[in-house]
Amino acid sequence: MKRISRREFIRVTAAGMGALAISTGLAGCSSDDDANSTYQVTFSHGVASGDPLSDRVIIWTRALPDDTGAEVSVSWEVADDAGFSNLLHNGTTQTSAAQDFTVKVDVLNLQPGATYYYRFTANGSASPAGATKTLPTVSPEQVKFAVFSCANYPAGHFNVYAEAALHDDLDAVIHLGDYIYEYGAGGYATEDAAAIGRTLPDDNANEILSLADYRKRYALYRSDANLQALHRKTPFITVWDDHEIADDTWKSGAKNHNDGEGEFEDRKIAALQAYFEWMPIRPVVDDNQEIIYRQFQFGDLVSLYMLDTRVLARDKQLDYLDYLDPVSGAFNAPQFSADVSDANRTLLGAEQRNWLQNTMAASNATWQVLGQQILMGRMLLPAELLTQLLNPDPNTILPAFAELANIKGRILMGDPSVTDAERVRVETVLPYNLDAWDGYAAEREVLFETAKAMNKNLVALAGDTHNAWASDLKTLSGDHVGVEFATASVSSPGLETYLSLPDDEATIAQTELGVTTLVSDLRYLNVNQRGYLLTTFTADEARADWRFVDTVKSPTYQLAAARSVSYKTLPGSNNRKLIEV
Repeated sequence: MKRISRREFIRVTAAGMGALAISTGLAGCSSDDDANSTYQVTFSHGVASGDPLSDRVIIWTRALPDDTGAEVSVSWEVADDAGFSNLLHNGTTQTSAAQDFTVKVDVLNLQPGATYYYRFTANGSASPAGATKTLPTVSPEQVKFAVFSCANYPAGHFNVYAEAALHDDLDAVIHLGDYIYEYGAGGYATEDAAAIGRTLPDDNANEILSLADYRKRYALYRSDANLQALHRKTPFITVWDDHEIADDTWKSGAKNHNDGEGEFEDRKIAALQAYFEWMPIRPVVDDNQEIIYRQFQFGDLVSLYMLDTRVLARDKQLDYLDYLDPVSGAFNAPQFSADVSDANRTLLGAEQRNWLQNTMAASNATWQVLGQQILMGRMLLPAELLTQLLNPDPNTILPAFAELANIKGRILMGDPSVTDAERVRVETVLPYNLDAWDGYAAEREVLFETAKAMNKNLVALAGDTHNAWASDLKTLSGDHVGVEFATASVSSPGLETYLSLPDDEATIAQTELGVTTLVSDLRYLNVNQRGYLLTTFTADEARADWRFVDTVKSPTYQLAAARSVSYKTLPGSNNRKLIEV
């Protein structure tokens, strides 16, 4: 199978730079060389900013002409006031169909910890104005992020983005991937699309495979008013997960890349080029710059490390079905145990792992925050549940959860009547999700031991699962090294759909209690709602506030305030565990 090389990746990201420009300050009057051209330009996909540093930020737009053969001259302006009376930057660049008419400007020579305003013009048309901010160099009193994952356009309205856009005090939006989904009409979570007015357009209704397909899918998502509003208001710091390419992507393939769909590497190159065109992210420009993993420093309060656990180095996921005897159905536990604990299995790859360890060692920030895609906390469930979870039946799996949770509860309470057979049932455990860090346990332990040896306060942010979780992060020897805050999805359905849970409060509460009781390191789970995560870091605590909406099946929604939950952790080796607020 063909593999993408570093040189090819750099070529792809350079192609995806859009009409990249560098802005160092005022360049005289912005020109509108196309003002007399016959074509019309629209900015119907809004504006965005991202990858903020202390002295620079990326600004983005798409200047789409009605003549797609045209080359468009696009001007930008940056000011430190919303009225643009104190102009600090301006300039002009070109874009065309070669970049899907996207434009990126890396605005340099900015002040740290400052708010700026930006806008674009082309051929007499003006974009909306956007706001952005740079990172502080001195220690701020607090740093606040809104964290998102898993936005599936046909599955529901992006009410979660609208709710987050109401905040005026965010330092950045962290998007942990699945910004788009690759499926076609009739695919995953599209069954309500027609009823709720979220169908895929006819020219993009199949599973996306080519560069043109991926570009059209981004254009569809960025037509959403709620997503535009959040982009317009706050800089994004992003990383991809699997659906930006295909479900369950790993370094050389994906579960949802099948025979007849061409070379996987061709599809990957197309997907990543579209990503770099449409996202406000800096491209790779030379062999000495990291690929997509990178650091953002918020004074000496937060070091944020955005990681790639998908594309760069991930080994293929293990599959329980490979360990079941096709005749007897017996599970080959010794072989599975050897494979899942194999020290050579990797998500990050040696280069990225070494970068993370070295960069963490050099950081003096109070909080070391991992912005990454998948659950890091141990999600070990009784082995007897695993076969049921492969093909869940609510008539049997919910009683099984309840029965085993009752046994575990009795053990935790010190009930002397617990039998040895009952204890074996709940203490014989296996990882629930082999696509998560549980499928790469040895490398996770390396990171945990690194944090422990360096005496770092570790906070892992995660998405991917469509549900909200909070876990204590502990080494195999039981030492607390940090916590995990995982966000619910923007619109993709979660465990409530997978387990066919009835929509009643008692069943939801019972399921959440059962899972959190059975999974030793898990402290919190919301099993059925869409939402986002607010994380607030101060010198004294790292706090997570989960916020949920009551529906994504209608553009009219309410905040599900009764289900909002908050947890925090404190710095210091004796305090690195979750505390309910």
